[in-house]
Amino acid sequence: MKAALNADLHCHSMVSDGLLTPADVVRRAQGNGVEFLALTDHDELGGLAEAAAAAQQVGLPFVNGVEISVSWGDDQTIHIVGLGFDREHGSLVEGLAKIRSGRDSRARRIAAELDKVGIGGAYEGALKYVGNPELISRSHFARYIVELGHVKEVKNVFDCWLAKGKPGYVAHPWASMEEALGWIADAGGIAVVAHPGRYRLTRDEIKEMLSKFKELGGVGIEVLSGSHDASHIRNCARFARRYGFLASRGSDFHGPGESWVDLGRLPSLPEDLTPVWTRLR
Repeated sequence: MKAALNADLHCHSMVSDGLLTPADVVRRAQGNGVEFLALTDHDELGGLAEAAAAAQQVGLPFVNGVEISVSWGDDQTIHIVGLGFDREHGSLVEGLAKIRSGRDSRARRIAAELDKVGIGGAYEGALKYVGNPELISRSHFARYIVELGHVKEVKNVFDCWLAKGKPGYVAHPWASMEEALGWIADAGGIAVVAHPGRYRLTRDEIKEMLSKFKELGGVGIEVLSGSHDASHIRNCARFARRYGFLASRGSDFHGPGESWVDLGRLPSLPEDLTPVWTRLR
């Protein structure tokens, strides 16, 4: 595949915490000029078959994706994107099911914390936006908090209510990095660190994390993400050069009006970096 490609390798459907069906995500991407797409729902593969079928219908090259929640260091959560894997591989399917099984209990604890600061009925309110307790996430609580009028936009809820140190934050053990990268590799995929600019890590801490990721077989880093500003892009490009990572590009699109950037609307990667899609079919 060509290096200068309008690839979007990080986005979400309503199967996890997005607003659109997998097929509608594909059609929106195609309409926005995306030339290569991955659907990367959180810890869930259930939308991939629908997305792949829709992509085939509209002639959009598509690759399987997932965004895996990983526990790192002292109560940090990072996300690893898996790309190009067999979506029916046993260890990946079973590992993701194990992660999802903890989401409902975490959601009930989030609701209890929000109740302490006057946001009642948050569990039931969040569940309205997802339906399946196995897939409930902070984004669904965010939509409920917006519905109540506490904040105007979903993307602003986290810094006020749901991020670490805020009233609705609850720590939770996810997969280890070794587990996540093992599942992806076993299923024939490649692993990419998602939106590194968003993690509240010191420069030394992020270097430690990236070194471990590299050691465990990780091959890519999202240089371009919807949540990355110009300084994040420069830093992530430097990390790609330093560690020899392939460079990825993904909007992290969740839905119209809720995302930093629409599907396919990111700038081009720096020309000296090797795109991750050169390793994908």
